[in-house]
Amino acid sequence: MNGEKIEEVIVVEGKDDTRRLQEVFPVDTIETIGSAINEEIIERIIHAQETRGVIVFTDPDYSGEKIRKIIMNEVPDAKHAFLPRDKARGKRKYASLGVEHASDEAILAALEHVVTPTKEQDVPKIPRQSLLNYGLLGGKQAKRRRELLGDELRIGYTNGKQLEKRLAMFRITEEELEKAMKIVEENL
Repeated sequence: MNGEKIEEVIVVEGKDDTRRLQEVFPVDTIETIGSAINEEIIERIIHAQETRGVIVFTDPDYSGEKIRKIIMNEVPDAKHAFLPRDKARGKRKYASLGVEHASDEAILAALEHVVTPTKEQDVPKIPRQSLLNYGLLGGKQAKRRRELLGDELRIGYTNGKQLEKRLAMFRITEEELEKAMKIVEENL
């Protein structure tokens, strides 16, 4: 992928993200200017989806997830790239999480593993009991397990409520969940 131009327009949060991506390869972006995404920007994203396709690539934090949700509501067939939280940390002790801090390798890996959501009814739902059995809902390390699972499946971090929806949206099967959870448990 290095040096290749990506066909889709990548939606990022700001100019630092655009600058960072353009250091890695030629790319066109739409900047949401943070989580205050307005109707004009939504219209540009919709137009880009209709003409070239869109990849949503926001920071792995609260604001990034908020932007992703807004875009998912307006452009449900947009593709998504997820950056693991540990790959998005700045070098300073209290630096924010962000695409602008990621290494070339982390950016390339995220964009090579782009996922496309699907309608929830198209996929058999993973039973809530399975999620409880894996310790993903409630309990001591549930948040850490979900964080590691989101990185492993490349679906981003979710809270307990969002997890079922995100697993269905990205067509995760029970077998894929089981395989990913074995890796999560090894990394705990």
